[in-house]
Amino acid sequence: MSSFKFKGKNVFYQLDGNINKPKLLILNGIMMSTKSWEPFMESWLERFQVLRVDFLDQGQSDKMTENYEQDIQTELLISLLDEIKINKVNVVGISYGGAVALAFAIKHQSRVNRLMLFNSNAYTNPLLKDIGRSWIKAGQTRDGSLYYKTTIPIIYSPSYYENKIEWMQNREKVLTPIFSDPIFLDAMERLTLSAESFDVREELDELEIETMIITADEDFLTPKKDQEYLAKHIKNSHWMTIPGVGHASMYENPMIFTSLITGFFLVKNSQYNI
Repeated sequence: MSSFKFKGKNVFYQLDGNINKPKLLILNGIMMSTKSWEPFMESWLERFQVLRVDFLDQGQSDKMTENYEQDIQTELLISLLDEIKINKVNVVGISYGGAVALAFAIKHQSRVNRLMLFNSNAYTNPLLKDIGRSWIKAGQTRDGSLYYKTTIPIIYSPSYYENKIEWMQNREKVLTPIFSDPIFLDAMERLTLSAESFDVREELDELEIETMIITADEDFLTPKKDQEYLAKHIKNSHWMTIPGVGHASMYENPMIFTSLITGFFLVKNSQYNI
């Protein structure tokens, strides 16, 4: 566990695994942190050296005091790689982390080997912006239960939510005190606002990196059309759909999630010169 200074703030990161293995950088969704990936680490560490990081306003990284644009998280990543002297990484981004990953890959292509995007889009469209604004409004009430019900149910597929209803109810009990914390809620408001101006549509054709795009077919936040757009506009892209899962696809089907990451980043192109 380590931290480094970025623009006067302490940024928390973890670098685990054998230095001689391929480098894997995993980027959090908006409500996630480095701790969110613990269930996957045992499998990943068999094959990768894994770098996790909490963005500003996330997890154990410092909180901001004023609003900012999402580009600051991209700057944070290049500073982190320079700090720990890693030249090139494979990058996985989920949702908010997918947006940061995409912007980072476009701007710093020489630092990225391959790119994988789960539940991601090329810009924050009006629907997603209004969903984010509803989260902000709920957070401003300081009612943790309201914030939970506004943000969490929509990230799961209907079937998963129903089949796991007892687990979901226990999850609400755990998260409601966190979702009542003004420090957490103010940080979430800044993170949500930071994503509103995200738009790389005009830059997608600059991306030369081999990219895997993953759709969750019951994702209501970043639906299939968003990943279809990415697949049409990124040259060296592959696109597939995971059936029966929602926005939190990594938790609904962790085996598929882990298998996709392992396969995409370890397979060699030279194997398929047919």
